[in-house]
Amino acid sequence: MEAVKTVILLTLMTLLMVWIGGIFGGTSGMFIALLIAGVMNFFSYFYSDKLVLAHYHAVEVDEHSAPGLIAIVRRLADKAGLPMPKVYIIPEPVPNAFATGRNPQHAAVAVTEGLLDLLDEEEIEAVLAHELSHVCHYDILIGTIAATIAGAIAWIANIMQFGAFFGGGRDENSPNPIVMIVLSIILPIAAGIIQMAVSRSREFEADAGAARLTGHPEWLESALVKLENYNRQGILPEATPETAHMFIVNPFTGKDISFANLFRTHPTTEQRIERLEQIRHEMMGGR
Repeated sequence: MEAVKTVILLTLMTLLMVWIGGIFGGTSGMFIALLIAGVMNFFSYFYSDKLVLAHYHAVEVDEHSAPGLIAIVRRLADKAGLPMPKVYIIPEPVPNAFATGRNPQHAAVAVTEGLLDLLDEEEIEAVLAHELSHVCHYDILIGTIAATIAGAIAWIANIMQFGAFFGGGRDENSPNPIVMIVLSIILPIAAGIIQMAVSRSREFEADAGAARLTGHPEWLESALVKLENYNRQGILPEATPETAHMFIVNPFTGKDISFANLFRTHPTTEQRIERLEQIRHEMMGGR
């Protein structure tokens, strides 16, 4: 069901972008918009992992530089039937983690130094199991495509605003400038809501996957509480809205306001723990 929902949401985002192209240039504009979406997705498919790792100054580690971390990832990867991903440490004190890569054969997991300092070994294992669950479900590719299309729509919306103020509506074939301004506000919001819906559903699935992979849902519950509390106090440096969906907890948690909950990239920690408690109950045989 989640897979069907994701396909529908991604299709809606693509159609939204194509519709925008049609507003600007009719059939030709729709074709150009579809072509742009294809090129951007091609680029993000092959290069987004390298860009995001470089953006956060992630440093690759191995058995010699981080033996304990590598051992946990290798154990989980073997248990999940995945190839061993590359492992990175981000030199930042704010605790968080993410996975990236277009498929299990080209995957990487990254954790901050702060996460390794804050969590105990069981909690670290639960976080890494969550990230490997994303890899299993190809969530990274789906999230990247959603983020790319949403970013493209936001970029086009900025052009629409510029065109509305400087030259829009000068001839009968030009879109009405008032309509352009309204759409430039509404369209990024619509794209953002769709993107967030994709991200939230995938977080629940990854939490469930981590619970079953470790056999201990309570490990992830404990880790989420600690990460949530810490991230309310400080924001991960260089975090961007475009990459927020990748992290195990929203790096902008400390900036949340009531209206912003509509655009949360993650379910609330309370919602996630409630789901994990249900899984723990099931694993205990309903006792």
